[in-house]
Amino acid sequence: MTEAQTAYRRRWIALGLLAAAQFIVVLDASIVNVALPSIGRSLGFSQENLAWVVNAYVLVFGGFLLLGGRMADLLGRRRVFMGGLTLFALASLAGGLAETEGQLIAARAVQGLGAAILSPAALSILTNTFREGAERNKAMGVWGAVAGSGGAAGVLLGGVLTESLGWEWIFWVNVPIALGAALLAPALVAESRSGAEGQGFDVAGAVSVTAGLSIFVYALVDAESAGWGSAQTLSLFAVSLALLAAFVVIELRAKAPLVPFSIFRLRTLTGANVSALFIGAGMFAMFFFISLYMQQVLGFDALEAGLSYLPLAVGIIVSAGLASQLVTRFGYKPVLLTGLLVVATGLVWFAQVSAGGSYAADVLGPALVVAVGMGFAFVPVMIAAVSGVGERESGLASGLINTSQQVGGALGLAVLATIANAKTNDLLAEGGGQAAVPAALTEGFQLAFYGAAAFAIGGALLAAVLIRGADSRAHAAAARAEGAEPVAA
Repeated sequence: MTEAQTAYRRRWIALGLLAAAQFIVVLDASIVNVALPSIGRSLGFSQENLAWVVNAYVLVFGGFLLLGGRMADLLGRRRVFMGGLTLFALASLAGGLAETEGQLIAARAVQGLGAAILSPAALSILTNTFREGAERNKAMGVWGAVAGSGGAAGVLLGGVLTESLGWEWIFWVNVPIALGAALLAPALVAESRSGAEGQGFDVAGAVSVTAGLSIFVYALVDAESAGWGSAQTLSLFAVSLALLAAFVVIELRAKAPLVPFSIFRLRTLTGANVSALFIGAGMFAMFFFISLYMQQVLGFDALEAGLSYLPLAVGIIVSAGLASQLVTRFGYKPVLLTGLLVVATGLVWFAQVSAGGSYAADVLGPALVVAVGMGFAFVPVMIAAVSGVGERESGLASGLINTSQQVGGALGLAVLATIANAKTNDLLAEGGGQAAVPAALTEGFQLAFYGAAAFAIGGALLAAVLIRGADSRAHAAAARAEGAEPVAA
């Protein structure tokens, strides 16, 4: 085997390592959902505090992603990746060993911090390991399959582990994967950084943006219980906006900013991040409401609900692989637009769920349609987000696209949960007793699915306007030319 062939093989083995790390990050955002009742009974959670098993992870993950991406550029991508994995593994171990509410919520917060450190570092390593074009598109196909199917796989695995081994194992399963990936990283991944070691670290920018994003996500996830018009919610949004405004001022004046705003001159990058915000808003809410419909209306237990996600997960994996080939052939813009419109179609179909429905009639069909759309959306938006970005700022670009998805997810879920609950509560207030509950819940879910479809359509419209067609066509032309070269070249 030639040296070039050995290097080629090593890159793809490294991709498996990076994908495994990203898989547990995405998995842990959803794996706890079906285990929440078991966790609540075991640790004596109050109903309102139980939501923070999910929210603590999302809050810290979304708040620290941008900082994690820049740390990877400045401190070394492999080093930060390994550090994030180790922190994630230790937090997962602590989560499974937790004996009180506070211990578990704290462990979930630290898990979110580890995820925010390792996830942008992993995507940045991928970006620098595979050259832009057909090779990176294939790698992004794998990455998109992992990112898109991880949420569905989380519900599936969460149900299986909770029913068979106990809720503790939804955390402990991460430990050998994360530590194994950290141990293998030095042998498979070369260290890289931006080369700007002497520029210092923008502490003021890091503190302001992390605090601003964290408070914003907190305000979103707690808005439903506190009330959108409450003094708490309004004051938190005000503090968040003030911190983010301060961050902009700091970055404009800093000699070595955490986020050089010149990166937003890349119109395609900006368009990809805006689209990712809307993708996250629709997809996070979809997974949430499908789970509720199957368990609260169809009467599925945790294991049945988890297994019901299998067609969706497989569909995303298959479509993501196809999407990477289509991006090479046609460019990322038309594939992204097609994916978002297919997602919207599937979500409108989901909005037809009925109180007396069934899995085969109300869930399976739209789930398969959405799976195709998700694969077609995740892969091109990731490719577009890092296309044309230099090595010095690949960690920043990776942090930005992850942040867009997470903030979008928190925003979409907060808004659509409020709409769904308001509809359900209004119907229940009209009377009908316990017999009216399934119908009231279902009508709330229907509105939420229509709202998620609107987010997908909005993402498509913004992608059509903001992402440059010329960039997309140039990418496809370069990728096709590269694909014609010998594999080991």
